[in-house]
Amino acid sequence: MRIEPRPLPEILPFLGEMPTLLTRLYAARGVQSQAELDKSLARLIPYQQLKGIDAAVDLLVVALEQRQRILIVGDFDADGATASTVGMLGLRLLGAAHVDYLVPNRFEYGYGLTPEIVKVALTRTPQLLITVDNGISSIEGVAAAKEAGLSVLVTDHHLPGNELPAADAIVNPNQPGCEFPSKALAGVGVIFYVLIALRARLNSLGWYQNSKAPNIAELLDLVALGSVADVVPLDANNRILVHQGLERIRAGRARPGLKAILEVAKRDHSRITSTDLGFILGPRLNAAGRLDDMSLGIECLLTDDANAAREMAAQLDEMNQDRKSIEQGMQREALAQLKELPVESMPFGLCLFDPEWHQGVIGILASRLKERYFRPTFAFADAGDGMLKGSGRSVAGFHIRDALSVVAAQHPDLISKYGGHAMAAGLTLPEANFAVFSRAFDAEVRRQLREEDLTGRLMSDGSLAVEEFHLELARALRNAGPWGQHFPEPLFHGVFQLVEQRIVGERHLKVVLKTECGSVKLDGIAFGVDREVWPNPTIRWVELAYKLDLNEFRGNETVQLMIAHIEPR
Repeated sequence: MRIEPRPLPEILPFLGEMPTLLTRLYAARGVQSQAELDKSLARLIPYQQLKGIDAAVDLLVVALEQRQRILIVGDFDADGATASTVGMLGLRLLGAAHVDYLVPNRFEYGYGLTPEIVKVALTRTPQLLITVDNGISSIEGVAAAKEAGLSVLVTDHHLPGNELPAADAIVNPNQPGCEFPSKALAGVGVIFYVLIALRARLNSLGWYQNSKAPNIAELLDLVALGSVADVVPLDANNRILVHQGLERIRAGRARPGLKAILEVAKRDHSRITSTDLGFILGPRLNAAGRLDDMSLGIECLLTDDANAAREMAAQLDEMNQDRKSIEQGMQREALAQLKELPVESMPFGLCLFDPEWHQGVIGILASRLKERYFRPTFAFADAGDGMLKGSGRSVAGFHIRDALSVVAAQHPDLISKYGGHAMAAGLTLPEANFAVFSRAFDAEVRRQLREEDLTGRLMSDGSLAVEEFHLELARALRNAGPWGQHFPEPLFHGVFQLVEQRIVGERHLKVVLKTECGSVKLDGIAFGVDREVWPNPTIRWVELAYKLDLNEFRGNETVQLMIAHIEPR
């Protein structure tokens, strides 16, 4: 693992009166003006800049006026679940008489608005069909819905293919010709923007002359959760959405279901951070879609009944424990496969398949292997009827969805369908094509990356001085976010004396450290360490990459180092 300094601009921008360290941290993350740090809702990019927003609102106004039956078709991950919930709650707030949702079961129907899902949707007799977090690649599904006489509104954030679906309206910041400056909205962010635009139109039409217009900001806790869980880049616009959502949660104004998931995870809502959204809430919500049916997660977020929310949150937590157990077994099997390969024969692009692997967990497996071997990785599971379903994760500098486009162009009949982002993608192919795809994918990775690109790299914000290890700085760093994808939480590095070391839980290393000069004693914890290395009483000095964090115990706060990397010195 290499620890490298995070690049800084030659001249630091003026970002207002703040500690120099914070200015340096922001500048290293691309912040160029004080305005980019304004996290008020007034700073959101105006909805009018979204292509297709007027046509979308036209459809929705007619649907509300005519009391049409609206059906939301979502996705089975946390972004899709929160987007479905936001769509349901928001349209109800704005006066929709009949609104329902449908989430394809990933094991029966796969992803997106397919003709098969349209058949299921028609049993609900909808008049307007709205996709959230999917639809931009659903050419055949939209055609089937239109042929059945439905109006179709596509809201999505995924990259489109060469052809767009023939929907009545499309809202997607990544569609051709859309001038919306932020291309990083999650699916839940897109439907939230549609609701903002709809509220404004209804207000202008005089719908709320005798009452106060509904407050769509009530849904921002869900927008924050879906955005962080989907690992979209936290640009200035997304940071506003996430910050505002976190503020609602901390103030105790979150949805009952979201509160219940926090309770079952033993997290204090008043201290929640964006990291908690990604690593505590997101996995529990995702577990429903991975192992069973995401409807449980959506129902948990939809309910106003605190007792029902607690029961469903407990089920989600149990599913997440099951998911962890399945994932650990799959990891052992994957590592066994890779141990058979000599180091010099390790592919640049990893592709692994086991007929017993669980479809819902292959994305997590690909992510774990990518983190371990530092190379783009696909994990495949049996999808039935001679087909395999693959989920891929990438490394910095390699656009995995574009790589699939290259492979598909070179081998036209190899891949049945694919889609995704720069860092994550999915595909389906015949099992007979697995070996050919593995070679083609490896060749494309080799074309783009060099061997030195396949080593782990941590970007450090430098070393902290002895006098900077204090609670005030730890609090300031926590509040300076929200941190996340493309706006990473500050990471520091340094050499420390190792005073105490012990394993807690199964694989977590708890340590007591002294600064290099020995004047300050600090607690630290490293998660998931190699038990063949740690603890080791012969090691007295270590080099760390760490985050400066707070630890609360029995009402007392102390500084704690969250160790991202530890090695003997």
